[in-house]
Amino acid sequence: MRRLAPRFFTALFTALFIALFIALFISLCLASPAIAQESFRVDLGRDGETIGDMRPVFLTFESRPMPAISPSEVVRRYHRLFLNSDEPEVRIDALNRLSNIRDKSGEDIGFSVSEEQKVYREAISSYESILERGSFGGRLDELLYQMAKAHALTGHDQESIQRLKQLVGLYPDSALVPEARFRIAESAFASGRYAEAETGYRHLVESGENGEFSTKARYMLGWSQFKQGAGAWDRAANTFVTVLDEFLPDAQSLEDVNESSVDTIDDTFRVLALMAARKRGPETLISWLDETRMRPWAHLLFDRLADYYAVQGQTEASVAVNQAFIRYAPDHAKVPAFMLQVVDVWQRAALPERIREARAGFVARFGSDAGYDRLNPGEQEKWQSFSRVLADFQYNRGTNSANTGDVTAARAAFVSAAGYYEGLARRSVRIGEILRLAGDARLQAGQFPEALANFRRAAYEVANYSEAADAGWAAITLLRDGLNGRRTSQGFSPGLEEVSAEADQFAERFSGDARNAGLMADLSARWLATGNHQRALDYSARVITGAEATARERYAAWQVTAEVRQHQDEYGLAERAWKQALELAENGDPGDLPGDQAENVRKQLATVVYRQGERAAANGKTEDAVRHFRRVGSVLPGSDLAIKGRYDAANTLLKAADWSGAIEDLERFRSDFPGHELVSGIPEKLVHAWVASGQPALAASELLQMAAGQPDPWQLRLRAAALLHDAGNIAERNALYRDYLATGVVAGDGPGHLRLQTMRHRLMESGVEGDDWREALVSAELESPWHSPETLEWASRASMVLGARAAAAFTSIELTHPLEDSLERKQGALEAARQRFLDAEALGAEAVLSESLYRRAELYRGLARDLMASSVPADLNELETMQYQMLLEEEAYPFEEKAIRLHTENHRRITARGYDAWIGRSLGVLADLHPGRYQRKVKWLSWNMEAGDGSL
Repeated sequence: MRRLAPRFFTALFTALFIALFIALFISLCLASPAIAQESFRVDLGRDGETIGDMRPVFLTFESRPMPAISPSEVVRRYHRLFLNSDEPEVRIDALNRLSNIRDKSGEDIGFSVSEEQKVYREAISSYESILERGSFGGRLDELLYQMAKAHALTGHDQESIQRLKQLVGLYPDSALVPEARFRIAESAFASGRYAEAETGYRHLVESGENGEFSTKARYMLGWSQFKQGAGAWDRAANTFVTVLDEFLPDAQSLEDVNESSVDTIDDTFRVLALMAARKRGPETLISWLDETRMRPWAHLLFDRLADYYAVQGQTEASVAVNQAFIRYAPDHAKVPAFMLQVVDVWQRAALPERIREARAGFVARFGSDAGYDRLNPGEQEKWQSFSRVLADFQYNRGTNSANTGDVTAARAAFVSAAGYYEGLARRSVRIGEILRLAGDARLQAGQFPEALANFRRAAYEVANYSEAADAGWAAITLLRDGLNGRRTSQGFSPGLEEVSAEADQFAERFSGDARNAGLMADLSARWLATGNHQRALDYSARVITGAEATARERYAAWQVTAEVRQHQDEYGLAERAWKQALELAENGDPGDLPGDQAENVRKQLATVVYRQGERAAANGKTEDAVRHFRRVGSVLPGSDLAIKGRYDAANTLLKAADWSGAIEDLERFRSDFPGHELVSGIPEKLVHAWVASGQPALAASELLQMAAGQPDPWQLRLRAAALLHDAGNIAERNALYRDYLATGVVAGDGPGHLRLQTMRHRLMESGVEGDDWREALVSAELESPWHSPETLEWASRASMVLGARAAAAFTSIELTHPLEDSLERKQGALEAARQRFLDAEALGAEAVLSESLYRRAELYRGLARDLMASSVPADLNELETMQYQMLLEEEAYPFEEKAIRLHTENHRRITARGYDAWIGRSLGVLADLHPGRYQRKVKWLSWNMEAGDGSL
């Protein structure tokens, strides 16, 4: 038997005593404080060099109250035992007991994170020593587990997994096996061995060894299947569906989701939607679901797939998913919500026609009383809103079609609008208004009996309708138009008697209405005579062509013709008629016409010429439009309409992108009419034309002229500066920037801060007083509550440049005698450079941290090096010289240590941020300082314990 060192007995005795004490302490803490310790005796070996020849000695423990001792004191003793013992078994036992105390009591065991890693690195050799000797008195499965943990904490992932595999192989019944299997599968997943990971996770799921790990394993089983590619996605889908069934077994579970499960459930929905999207979309989704029963979460999955397509910009695919759910579960309570979501998707895609189709489908599906009652209050509001929007749209469409002469389209649109209005009237609180609109739509559609019925209901059947009189008057107007022949259709041919009866009802209900007197007077005349618009044209034609007509009669006929044509927007025919009327007014017998008729006719003639210009412009006929606008001046010289015609001619050229023509007309207009109110808008139009024609410098000049007369010119000047920037006129731009910044302007919001920082950055880039603008840029960014990625990057980089220059100044300072003076200057320069680098870190964060750490470390290293290299005073003897150099070393050592710490910190960033050039420089310095540790090849491994690696 191997001899044991005397200190081993001391340590072993101490360990046994503390272990016994802790066991009793824990048990007594759980029992009544009045219980006393039982008497017992421990035999220990004595007077022998080996365990075999020791003679027993008896330590008697008598019954007495348990001493009061806190867990923290026990921790302290075990901690000290671990640090002081050289025996592997004792150290491992102490470490395990420390871990158990922490797990059971939550007590801090006295190790920091870095200390704990160091402890476990040291413990690995103890584990290996124990395994080699086979001299462990505890459970080997726990030892293997602790070894795996130690390897993991020290970054030896493969060794950790190997120990876990040993644990599973050697002790399959151990309570630690489920966690070991899970971590082995996790390692395979993290290493990209997804088939192996699937096997591991499936073993845990199917064995049911541990509920906690089984749930996690099923989730990760799905991910390992997903990672194997599309061929394994059906398996993955079945797994993920089971995960959702476990988390969301019924409808109530949707309302009571555990907060810790939200991310898992969300990721599960996300990956199912992603797989379905990459296959056949909703068809694939339905194939994964059980069609014999409706899962409580199925609608959420369809919704997630629809959202996925929407985010990807696949609008039609998103809509198809919503529609697929509606077909899949037509009676589901969420069908209205899905139909509304279709509307939202088309709205985000800005496709008006599709939006209307979706709204129309929603209104139609729930238009019946049963369907409408199925909606919740919010959905009912949507139904009413959609009905009103669709009705108004169809009404406007009908109006536009009628204006363009498309009678068939106009009629269809007005019929549709009326249907929506009438459906809405049954469910709206504004019944009277809606019925009146329905009547008007029926009227425009030529459905006069239906229009009349709606007007009458609004006027006489709706209580407290404030515009009931107007609705009643609309019914009268319709009948009068019918009587006049302007409103005729099959089944609608009112006679004078019917009009009179309607008028009597109106007068009785609305006796105070001011229109009654005129209505009665009109009725009296109508009984005497009738007439219509077309007949008026016919008769006017006869007058015009008649030889016996007087000038007044001809004038009246041409005037009627011109007004009719003008009313019908036939401006060419109206111009011809007004010219004839003007000739009669100017050349006829003055006694036949009032003296102001010629002037009135010229105004009307000028108007129709102008209207022809408007129509030509609306139809894109630029040349015709400009010609008509300019002709107005020849018809009515000096008139406001003639001036407006010239202005509109220039605008027409501007809209047609005829920049040179527009610029010429605008400048001439400004020259000819300098005091006109329209001149105020010309500068902006000229700026637009200059910019659009690729002449930003001229646009800037125009803006600067505009700014000259403004009390606050800087808005215009800054626009000019932006145009000068586009034009490449850097000197003029910089002058404006400097003048603006010299005003002491302070940013009032984020955009304002970005604008000022952009100016400083551009001034700095142009090389004008570069360091001054860098100073200003950094100071403004540090003081500002608003930041943007651009301003932070600019300021961070500027601070780094200033720091580099301050570092160069620091380097240039030599350490001379007297050393205190030169060292004080050098330390001051170091602090200035260091602060610049810290400012850069504060602004640039991770983007500049590697460089800043390197540069700050080099400042300290440079100071240490300069201290060591500084000359020794010549008047010192050999002993004094040695003492002086030792003092220099003591002064330099802390700075060199700071440099090493900063370089080391930079080195450690590899695990979080990866390698970059500045970290490489730090590694180079560390290799020079510690070649045995850093000057070697290193392969970096990663340990990813997170579920769902975010690779999607």
